[in-house]
Amino acid sequence: MQRLRDTRPDRSVSLPAVGTLINQSGYAALVGDFGRARVVEALREQIATERGSSAVSDSKRLTQVEARLRAAVAPRLRRVINASGVILHTNLGRAPLSRAAVEAVAAVAGSYSNLELDVDSGRRGERAALLSGLLTSLFECSAALVVNNNAAAILLALTALCKGREVIVSRGQLVEIGGSFRMPDVMRLSGARMVEVGTTNRTRADDFEQAVTTRTGALLRVHTSNFRVSGFTESATLAEMARVARAHELMLLDDLGSGATEPIADEPTVADSLRHSDVVTFSGDKLVGGPQAGIVLGATELGAAAVRKMSRHPLARALRIDKLTLAALEATLKQRLTGRLEDIPVERMLRVPVEEVRRRAALWSVKLEERGVRTRLVSGESAVGGGSVPGHGLPTTLVAIEGPASRLAAAMRRGDPPVIARIEAGACCLDPRTVLKGEDETLIDAVEVAARSLEG
Repeated sequence: MQRLRDTRPDRSVSLPAVGTLINQSGYAALVGDFGRARVVEALREQIATERGSSAVSDSKRLTQVEARLRAAVAPRLRRVINASGVILHTNLGRAPLSRAAVEAVAAVAGSYSNLELDVDSGRRGERAALLSGLLTSLFECSAALVVNNNAAAILLALTALCKGREVIVSRGQLVEIGGSFRMPDVMRLSGARMVEVGTTNRTRADDFEQAVTTRTGALLRVHTSNFRVSGFTESATLAEMARVARAHELMLLDDLGSGATEPIADEPTVADSLRHSDVVTFSGDKLVGGPQAGIVLGATELGAAAVRKMSRHPLARALRIDKLTLAALEATLKQRLTGRLEDIPVERMLRVPVEEVRRRAALWSVKLEERGVRTRLVSGESAVGGGSVPGHGLPTTLVAIEGPASRLAAAMRRGDPPVIARIEAGACCLDPRTVLKGEDETLIDAVEVAARSLEG
């Protein structure tokens, strides 16, 4: 075999030539699976790592090259088991879809669909019309539009309705929602001019009243759904802002954020917002329990006209949803419209009684103990998450696993599927509230494997 010698000082390992290796029978199967170019690249990377190391056998090299190739094509987006107790975990994709939503996506994903076809007339249809009727029925509003997320919804609203005009907003509502996404930046991008009123902790209706000029296009309320300010505070209510807007024939926009469709803690609901606002925007993948989407509703005659104007704006096409999102959202909205809330995973997690969570935790504990994994049950709180209902905890029972917490959590993350736990009071804990039906045995197996990997 032709070999290359590393000529650097103190390097005596003889390295094989890539051209020689690629023609060996052991690599033929890899070439068939991954293509010659990819195998050659992986071989070069492997040979590079061997420089300066002890000699590697041909069989071990083949195994390592194969591992490189398989790692390169392994799925990057993977299913994980969420045992963190955070229901709308942003890093884990927020709301898991209901079975009906998953089936709806599968039905249109592998075939053609009537996305923009009126099957009755045979003419081109509007994809927006497929959801607008459901939304107006569910929320009892005048008009509806869906774009790809709530940030897109508020950007479209400001661009289409307020470009070149002033938009009045409370200084205490100039939020950052994560990923350095800040409301002032969105305002600048839209072409609207932001007018801040009030202070960080206190803003009154009079502050909005005094800021109105002939250049004012709208008043904007941004719900601070991912933080709370307490103490010496005051905020203009949506009803008070509506009175100012009506008095000056201005539009009132409400960025509701999480989109609570049912009462939860002190979170404002979509119905609350529609009673006072002209245009309401919120997320589809938070408390609605559907896919990522930005839902826009027009409540009043002025709001309905505004939504229609938004739908005709060129930016609306850039921000429109695809058929898979549409299918998932349609299925989720139908479940809400027909009252089948228990079929929506997020609703089920929010509503499950703590006694049921405790029974499930106790069962896990018994099964893990039978496999030699020491556990104990502790009381704790689950979180809504996703920038929703901050400070509102849901009573839960945690399964605390005895052992080095950080190492256990890391071992579970590296499993297949990964299990995401949380560390609380120095222990690696599992919260049954956020583990989906049917995942229990898989989770038990994964925890056992992780615990055994740390033994010795």
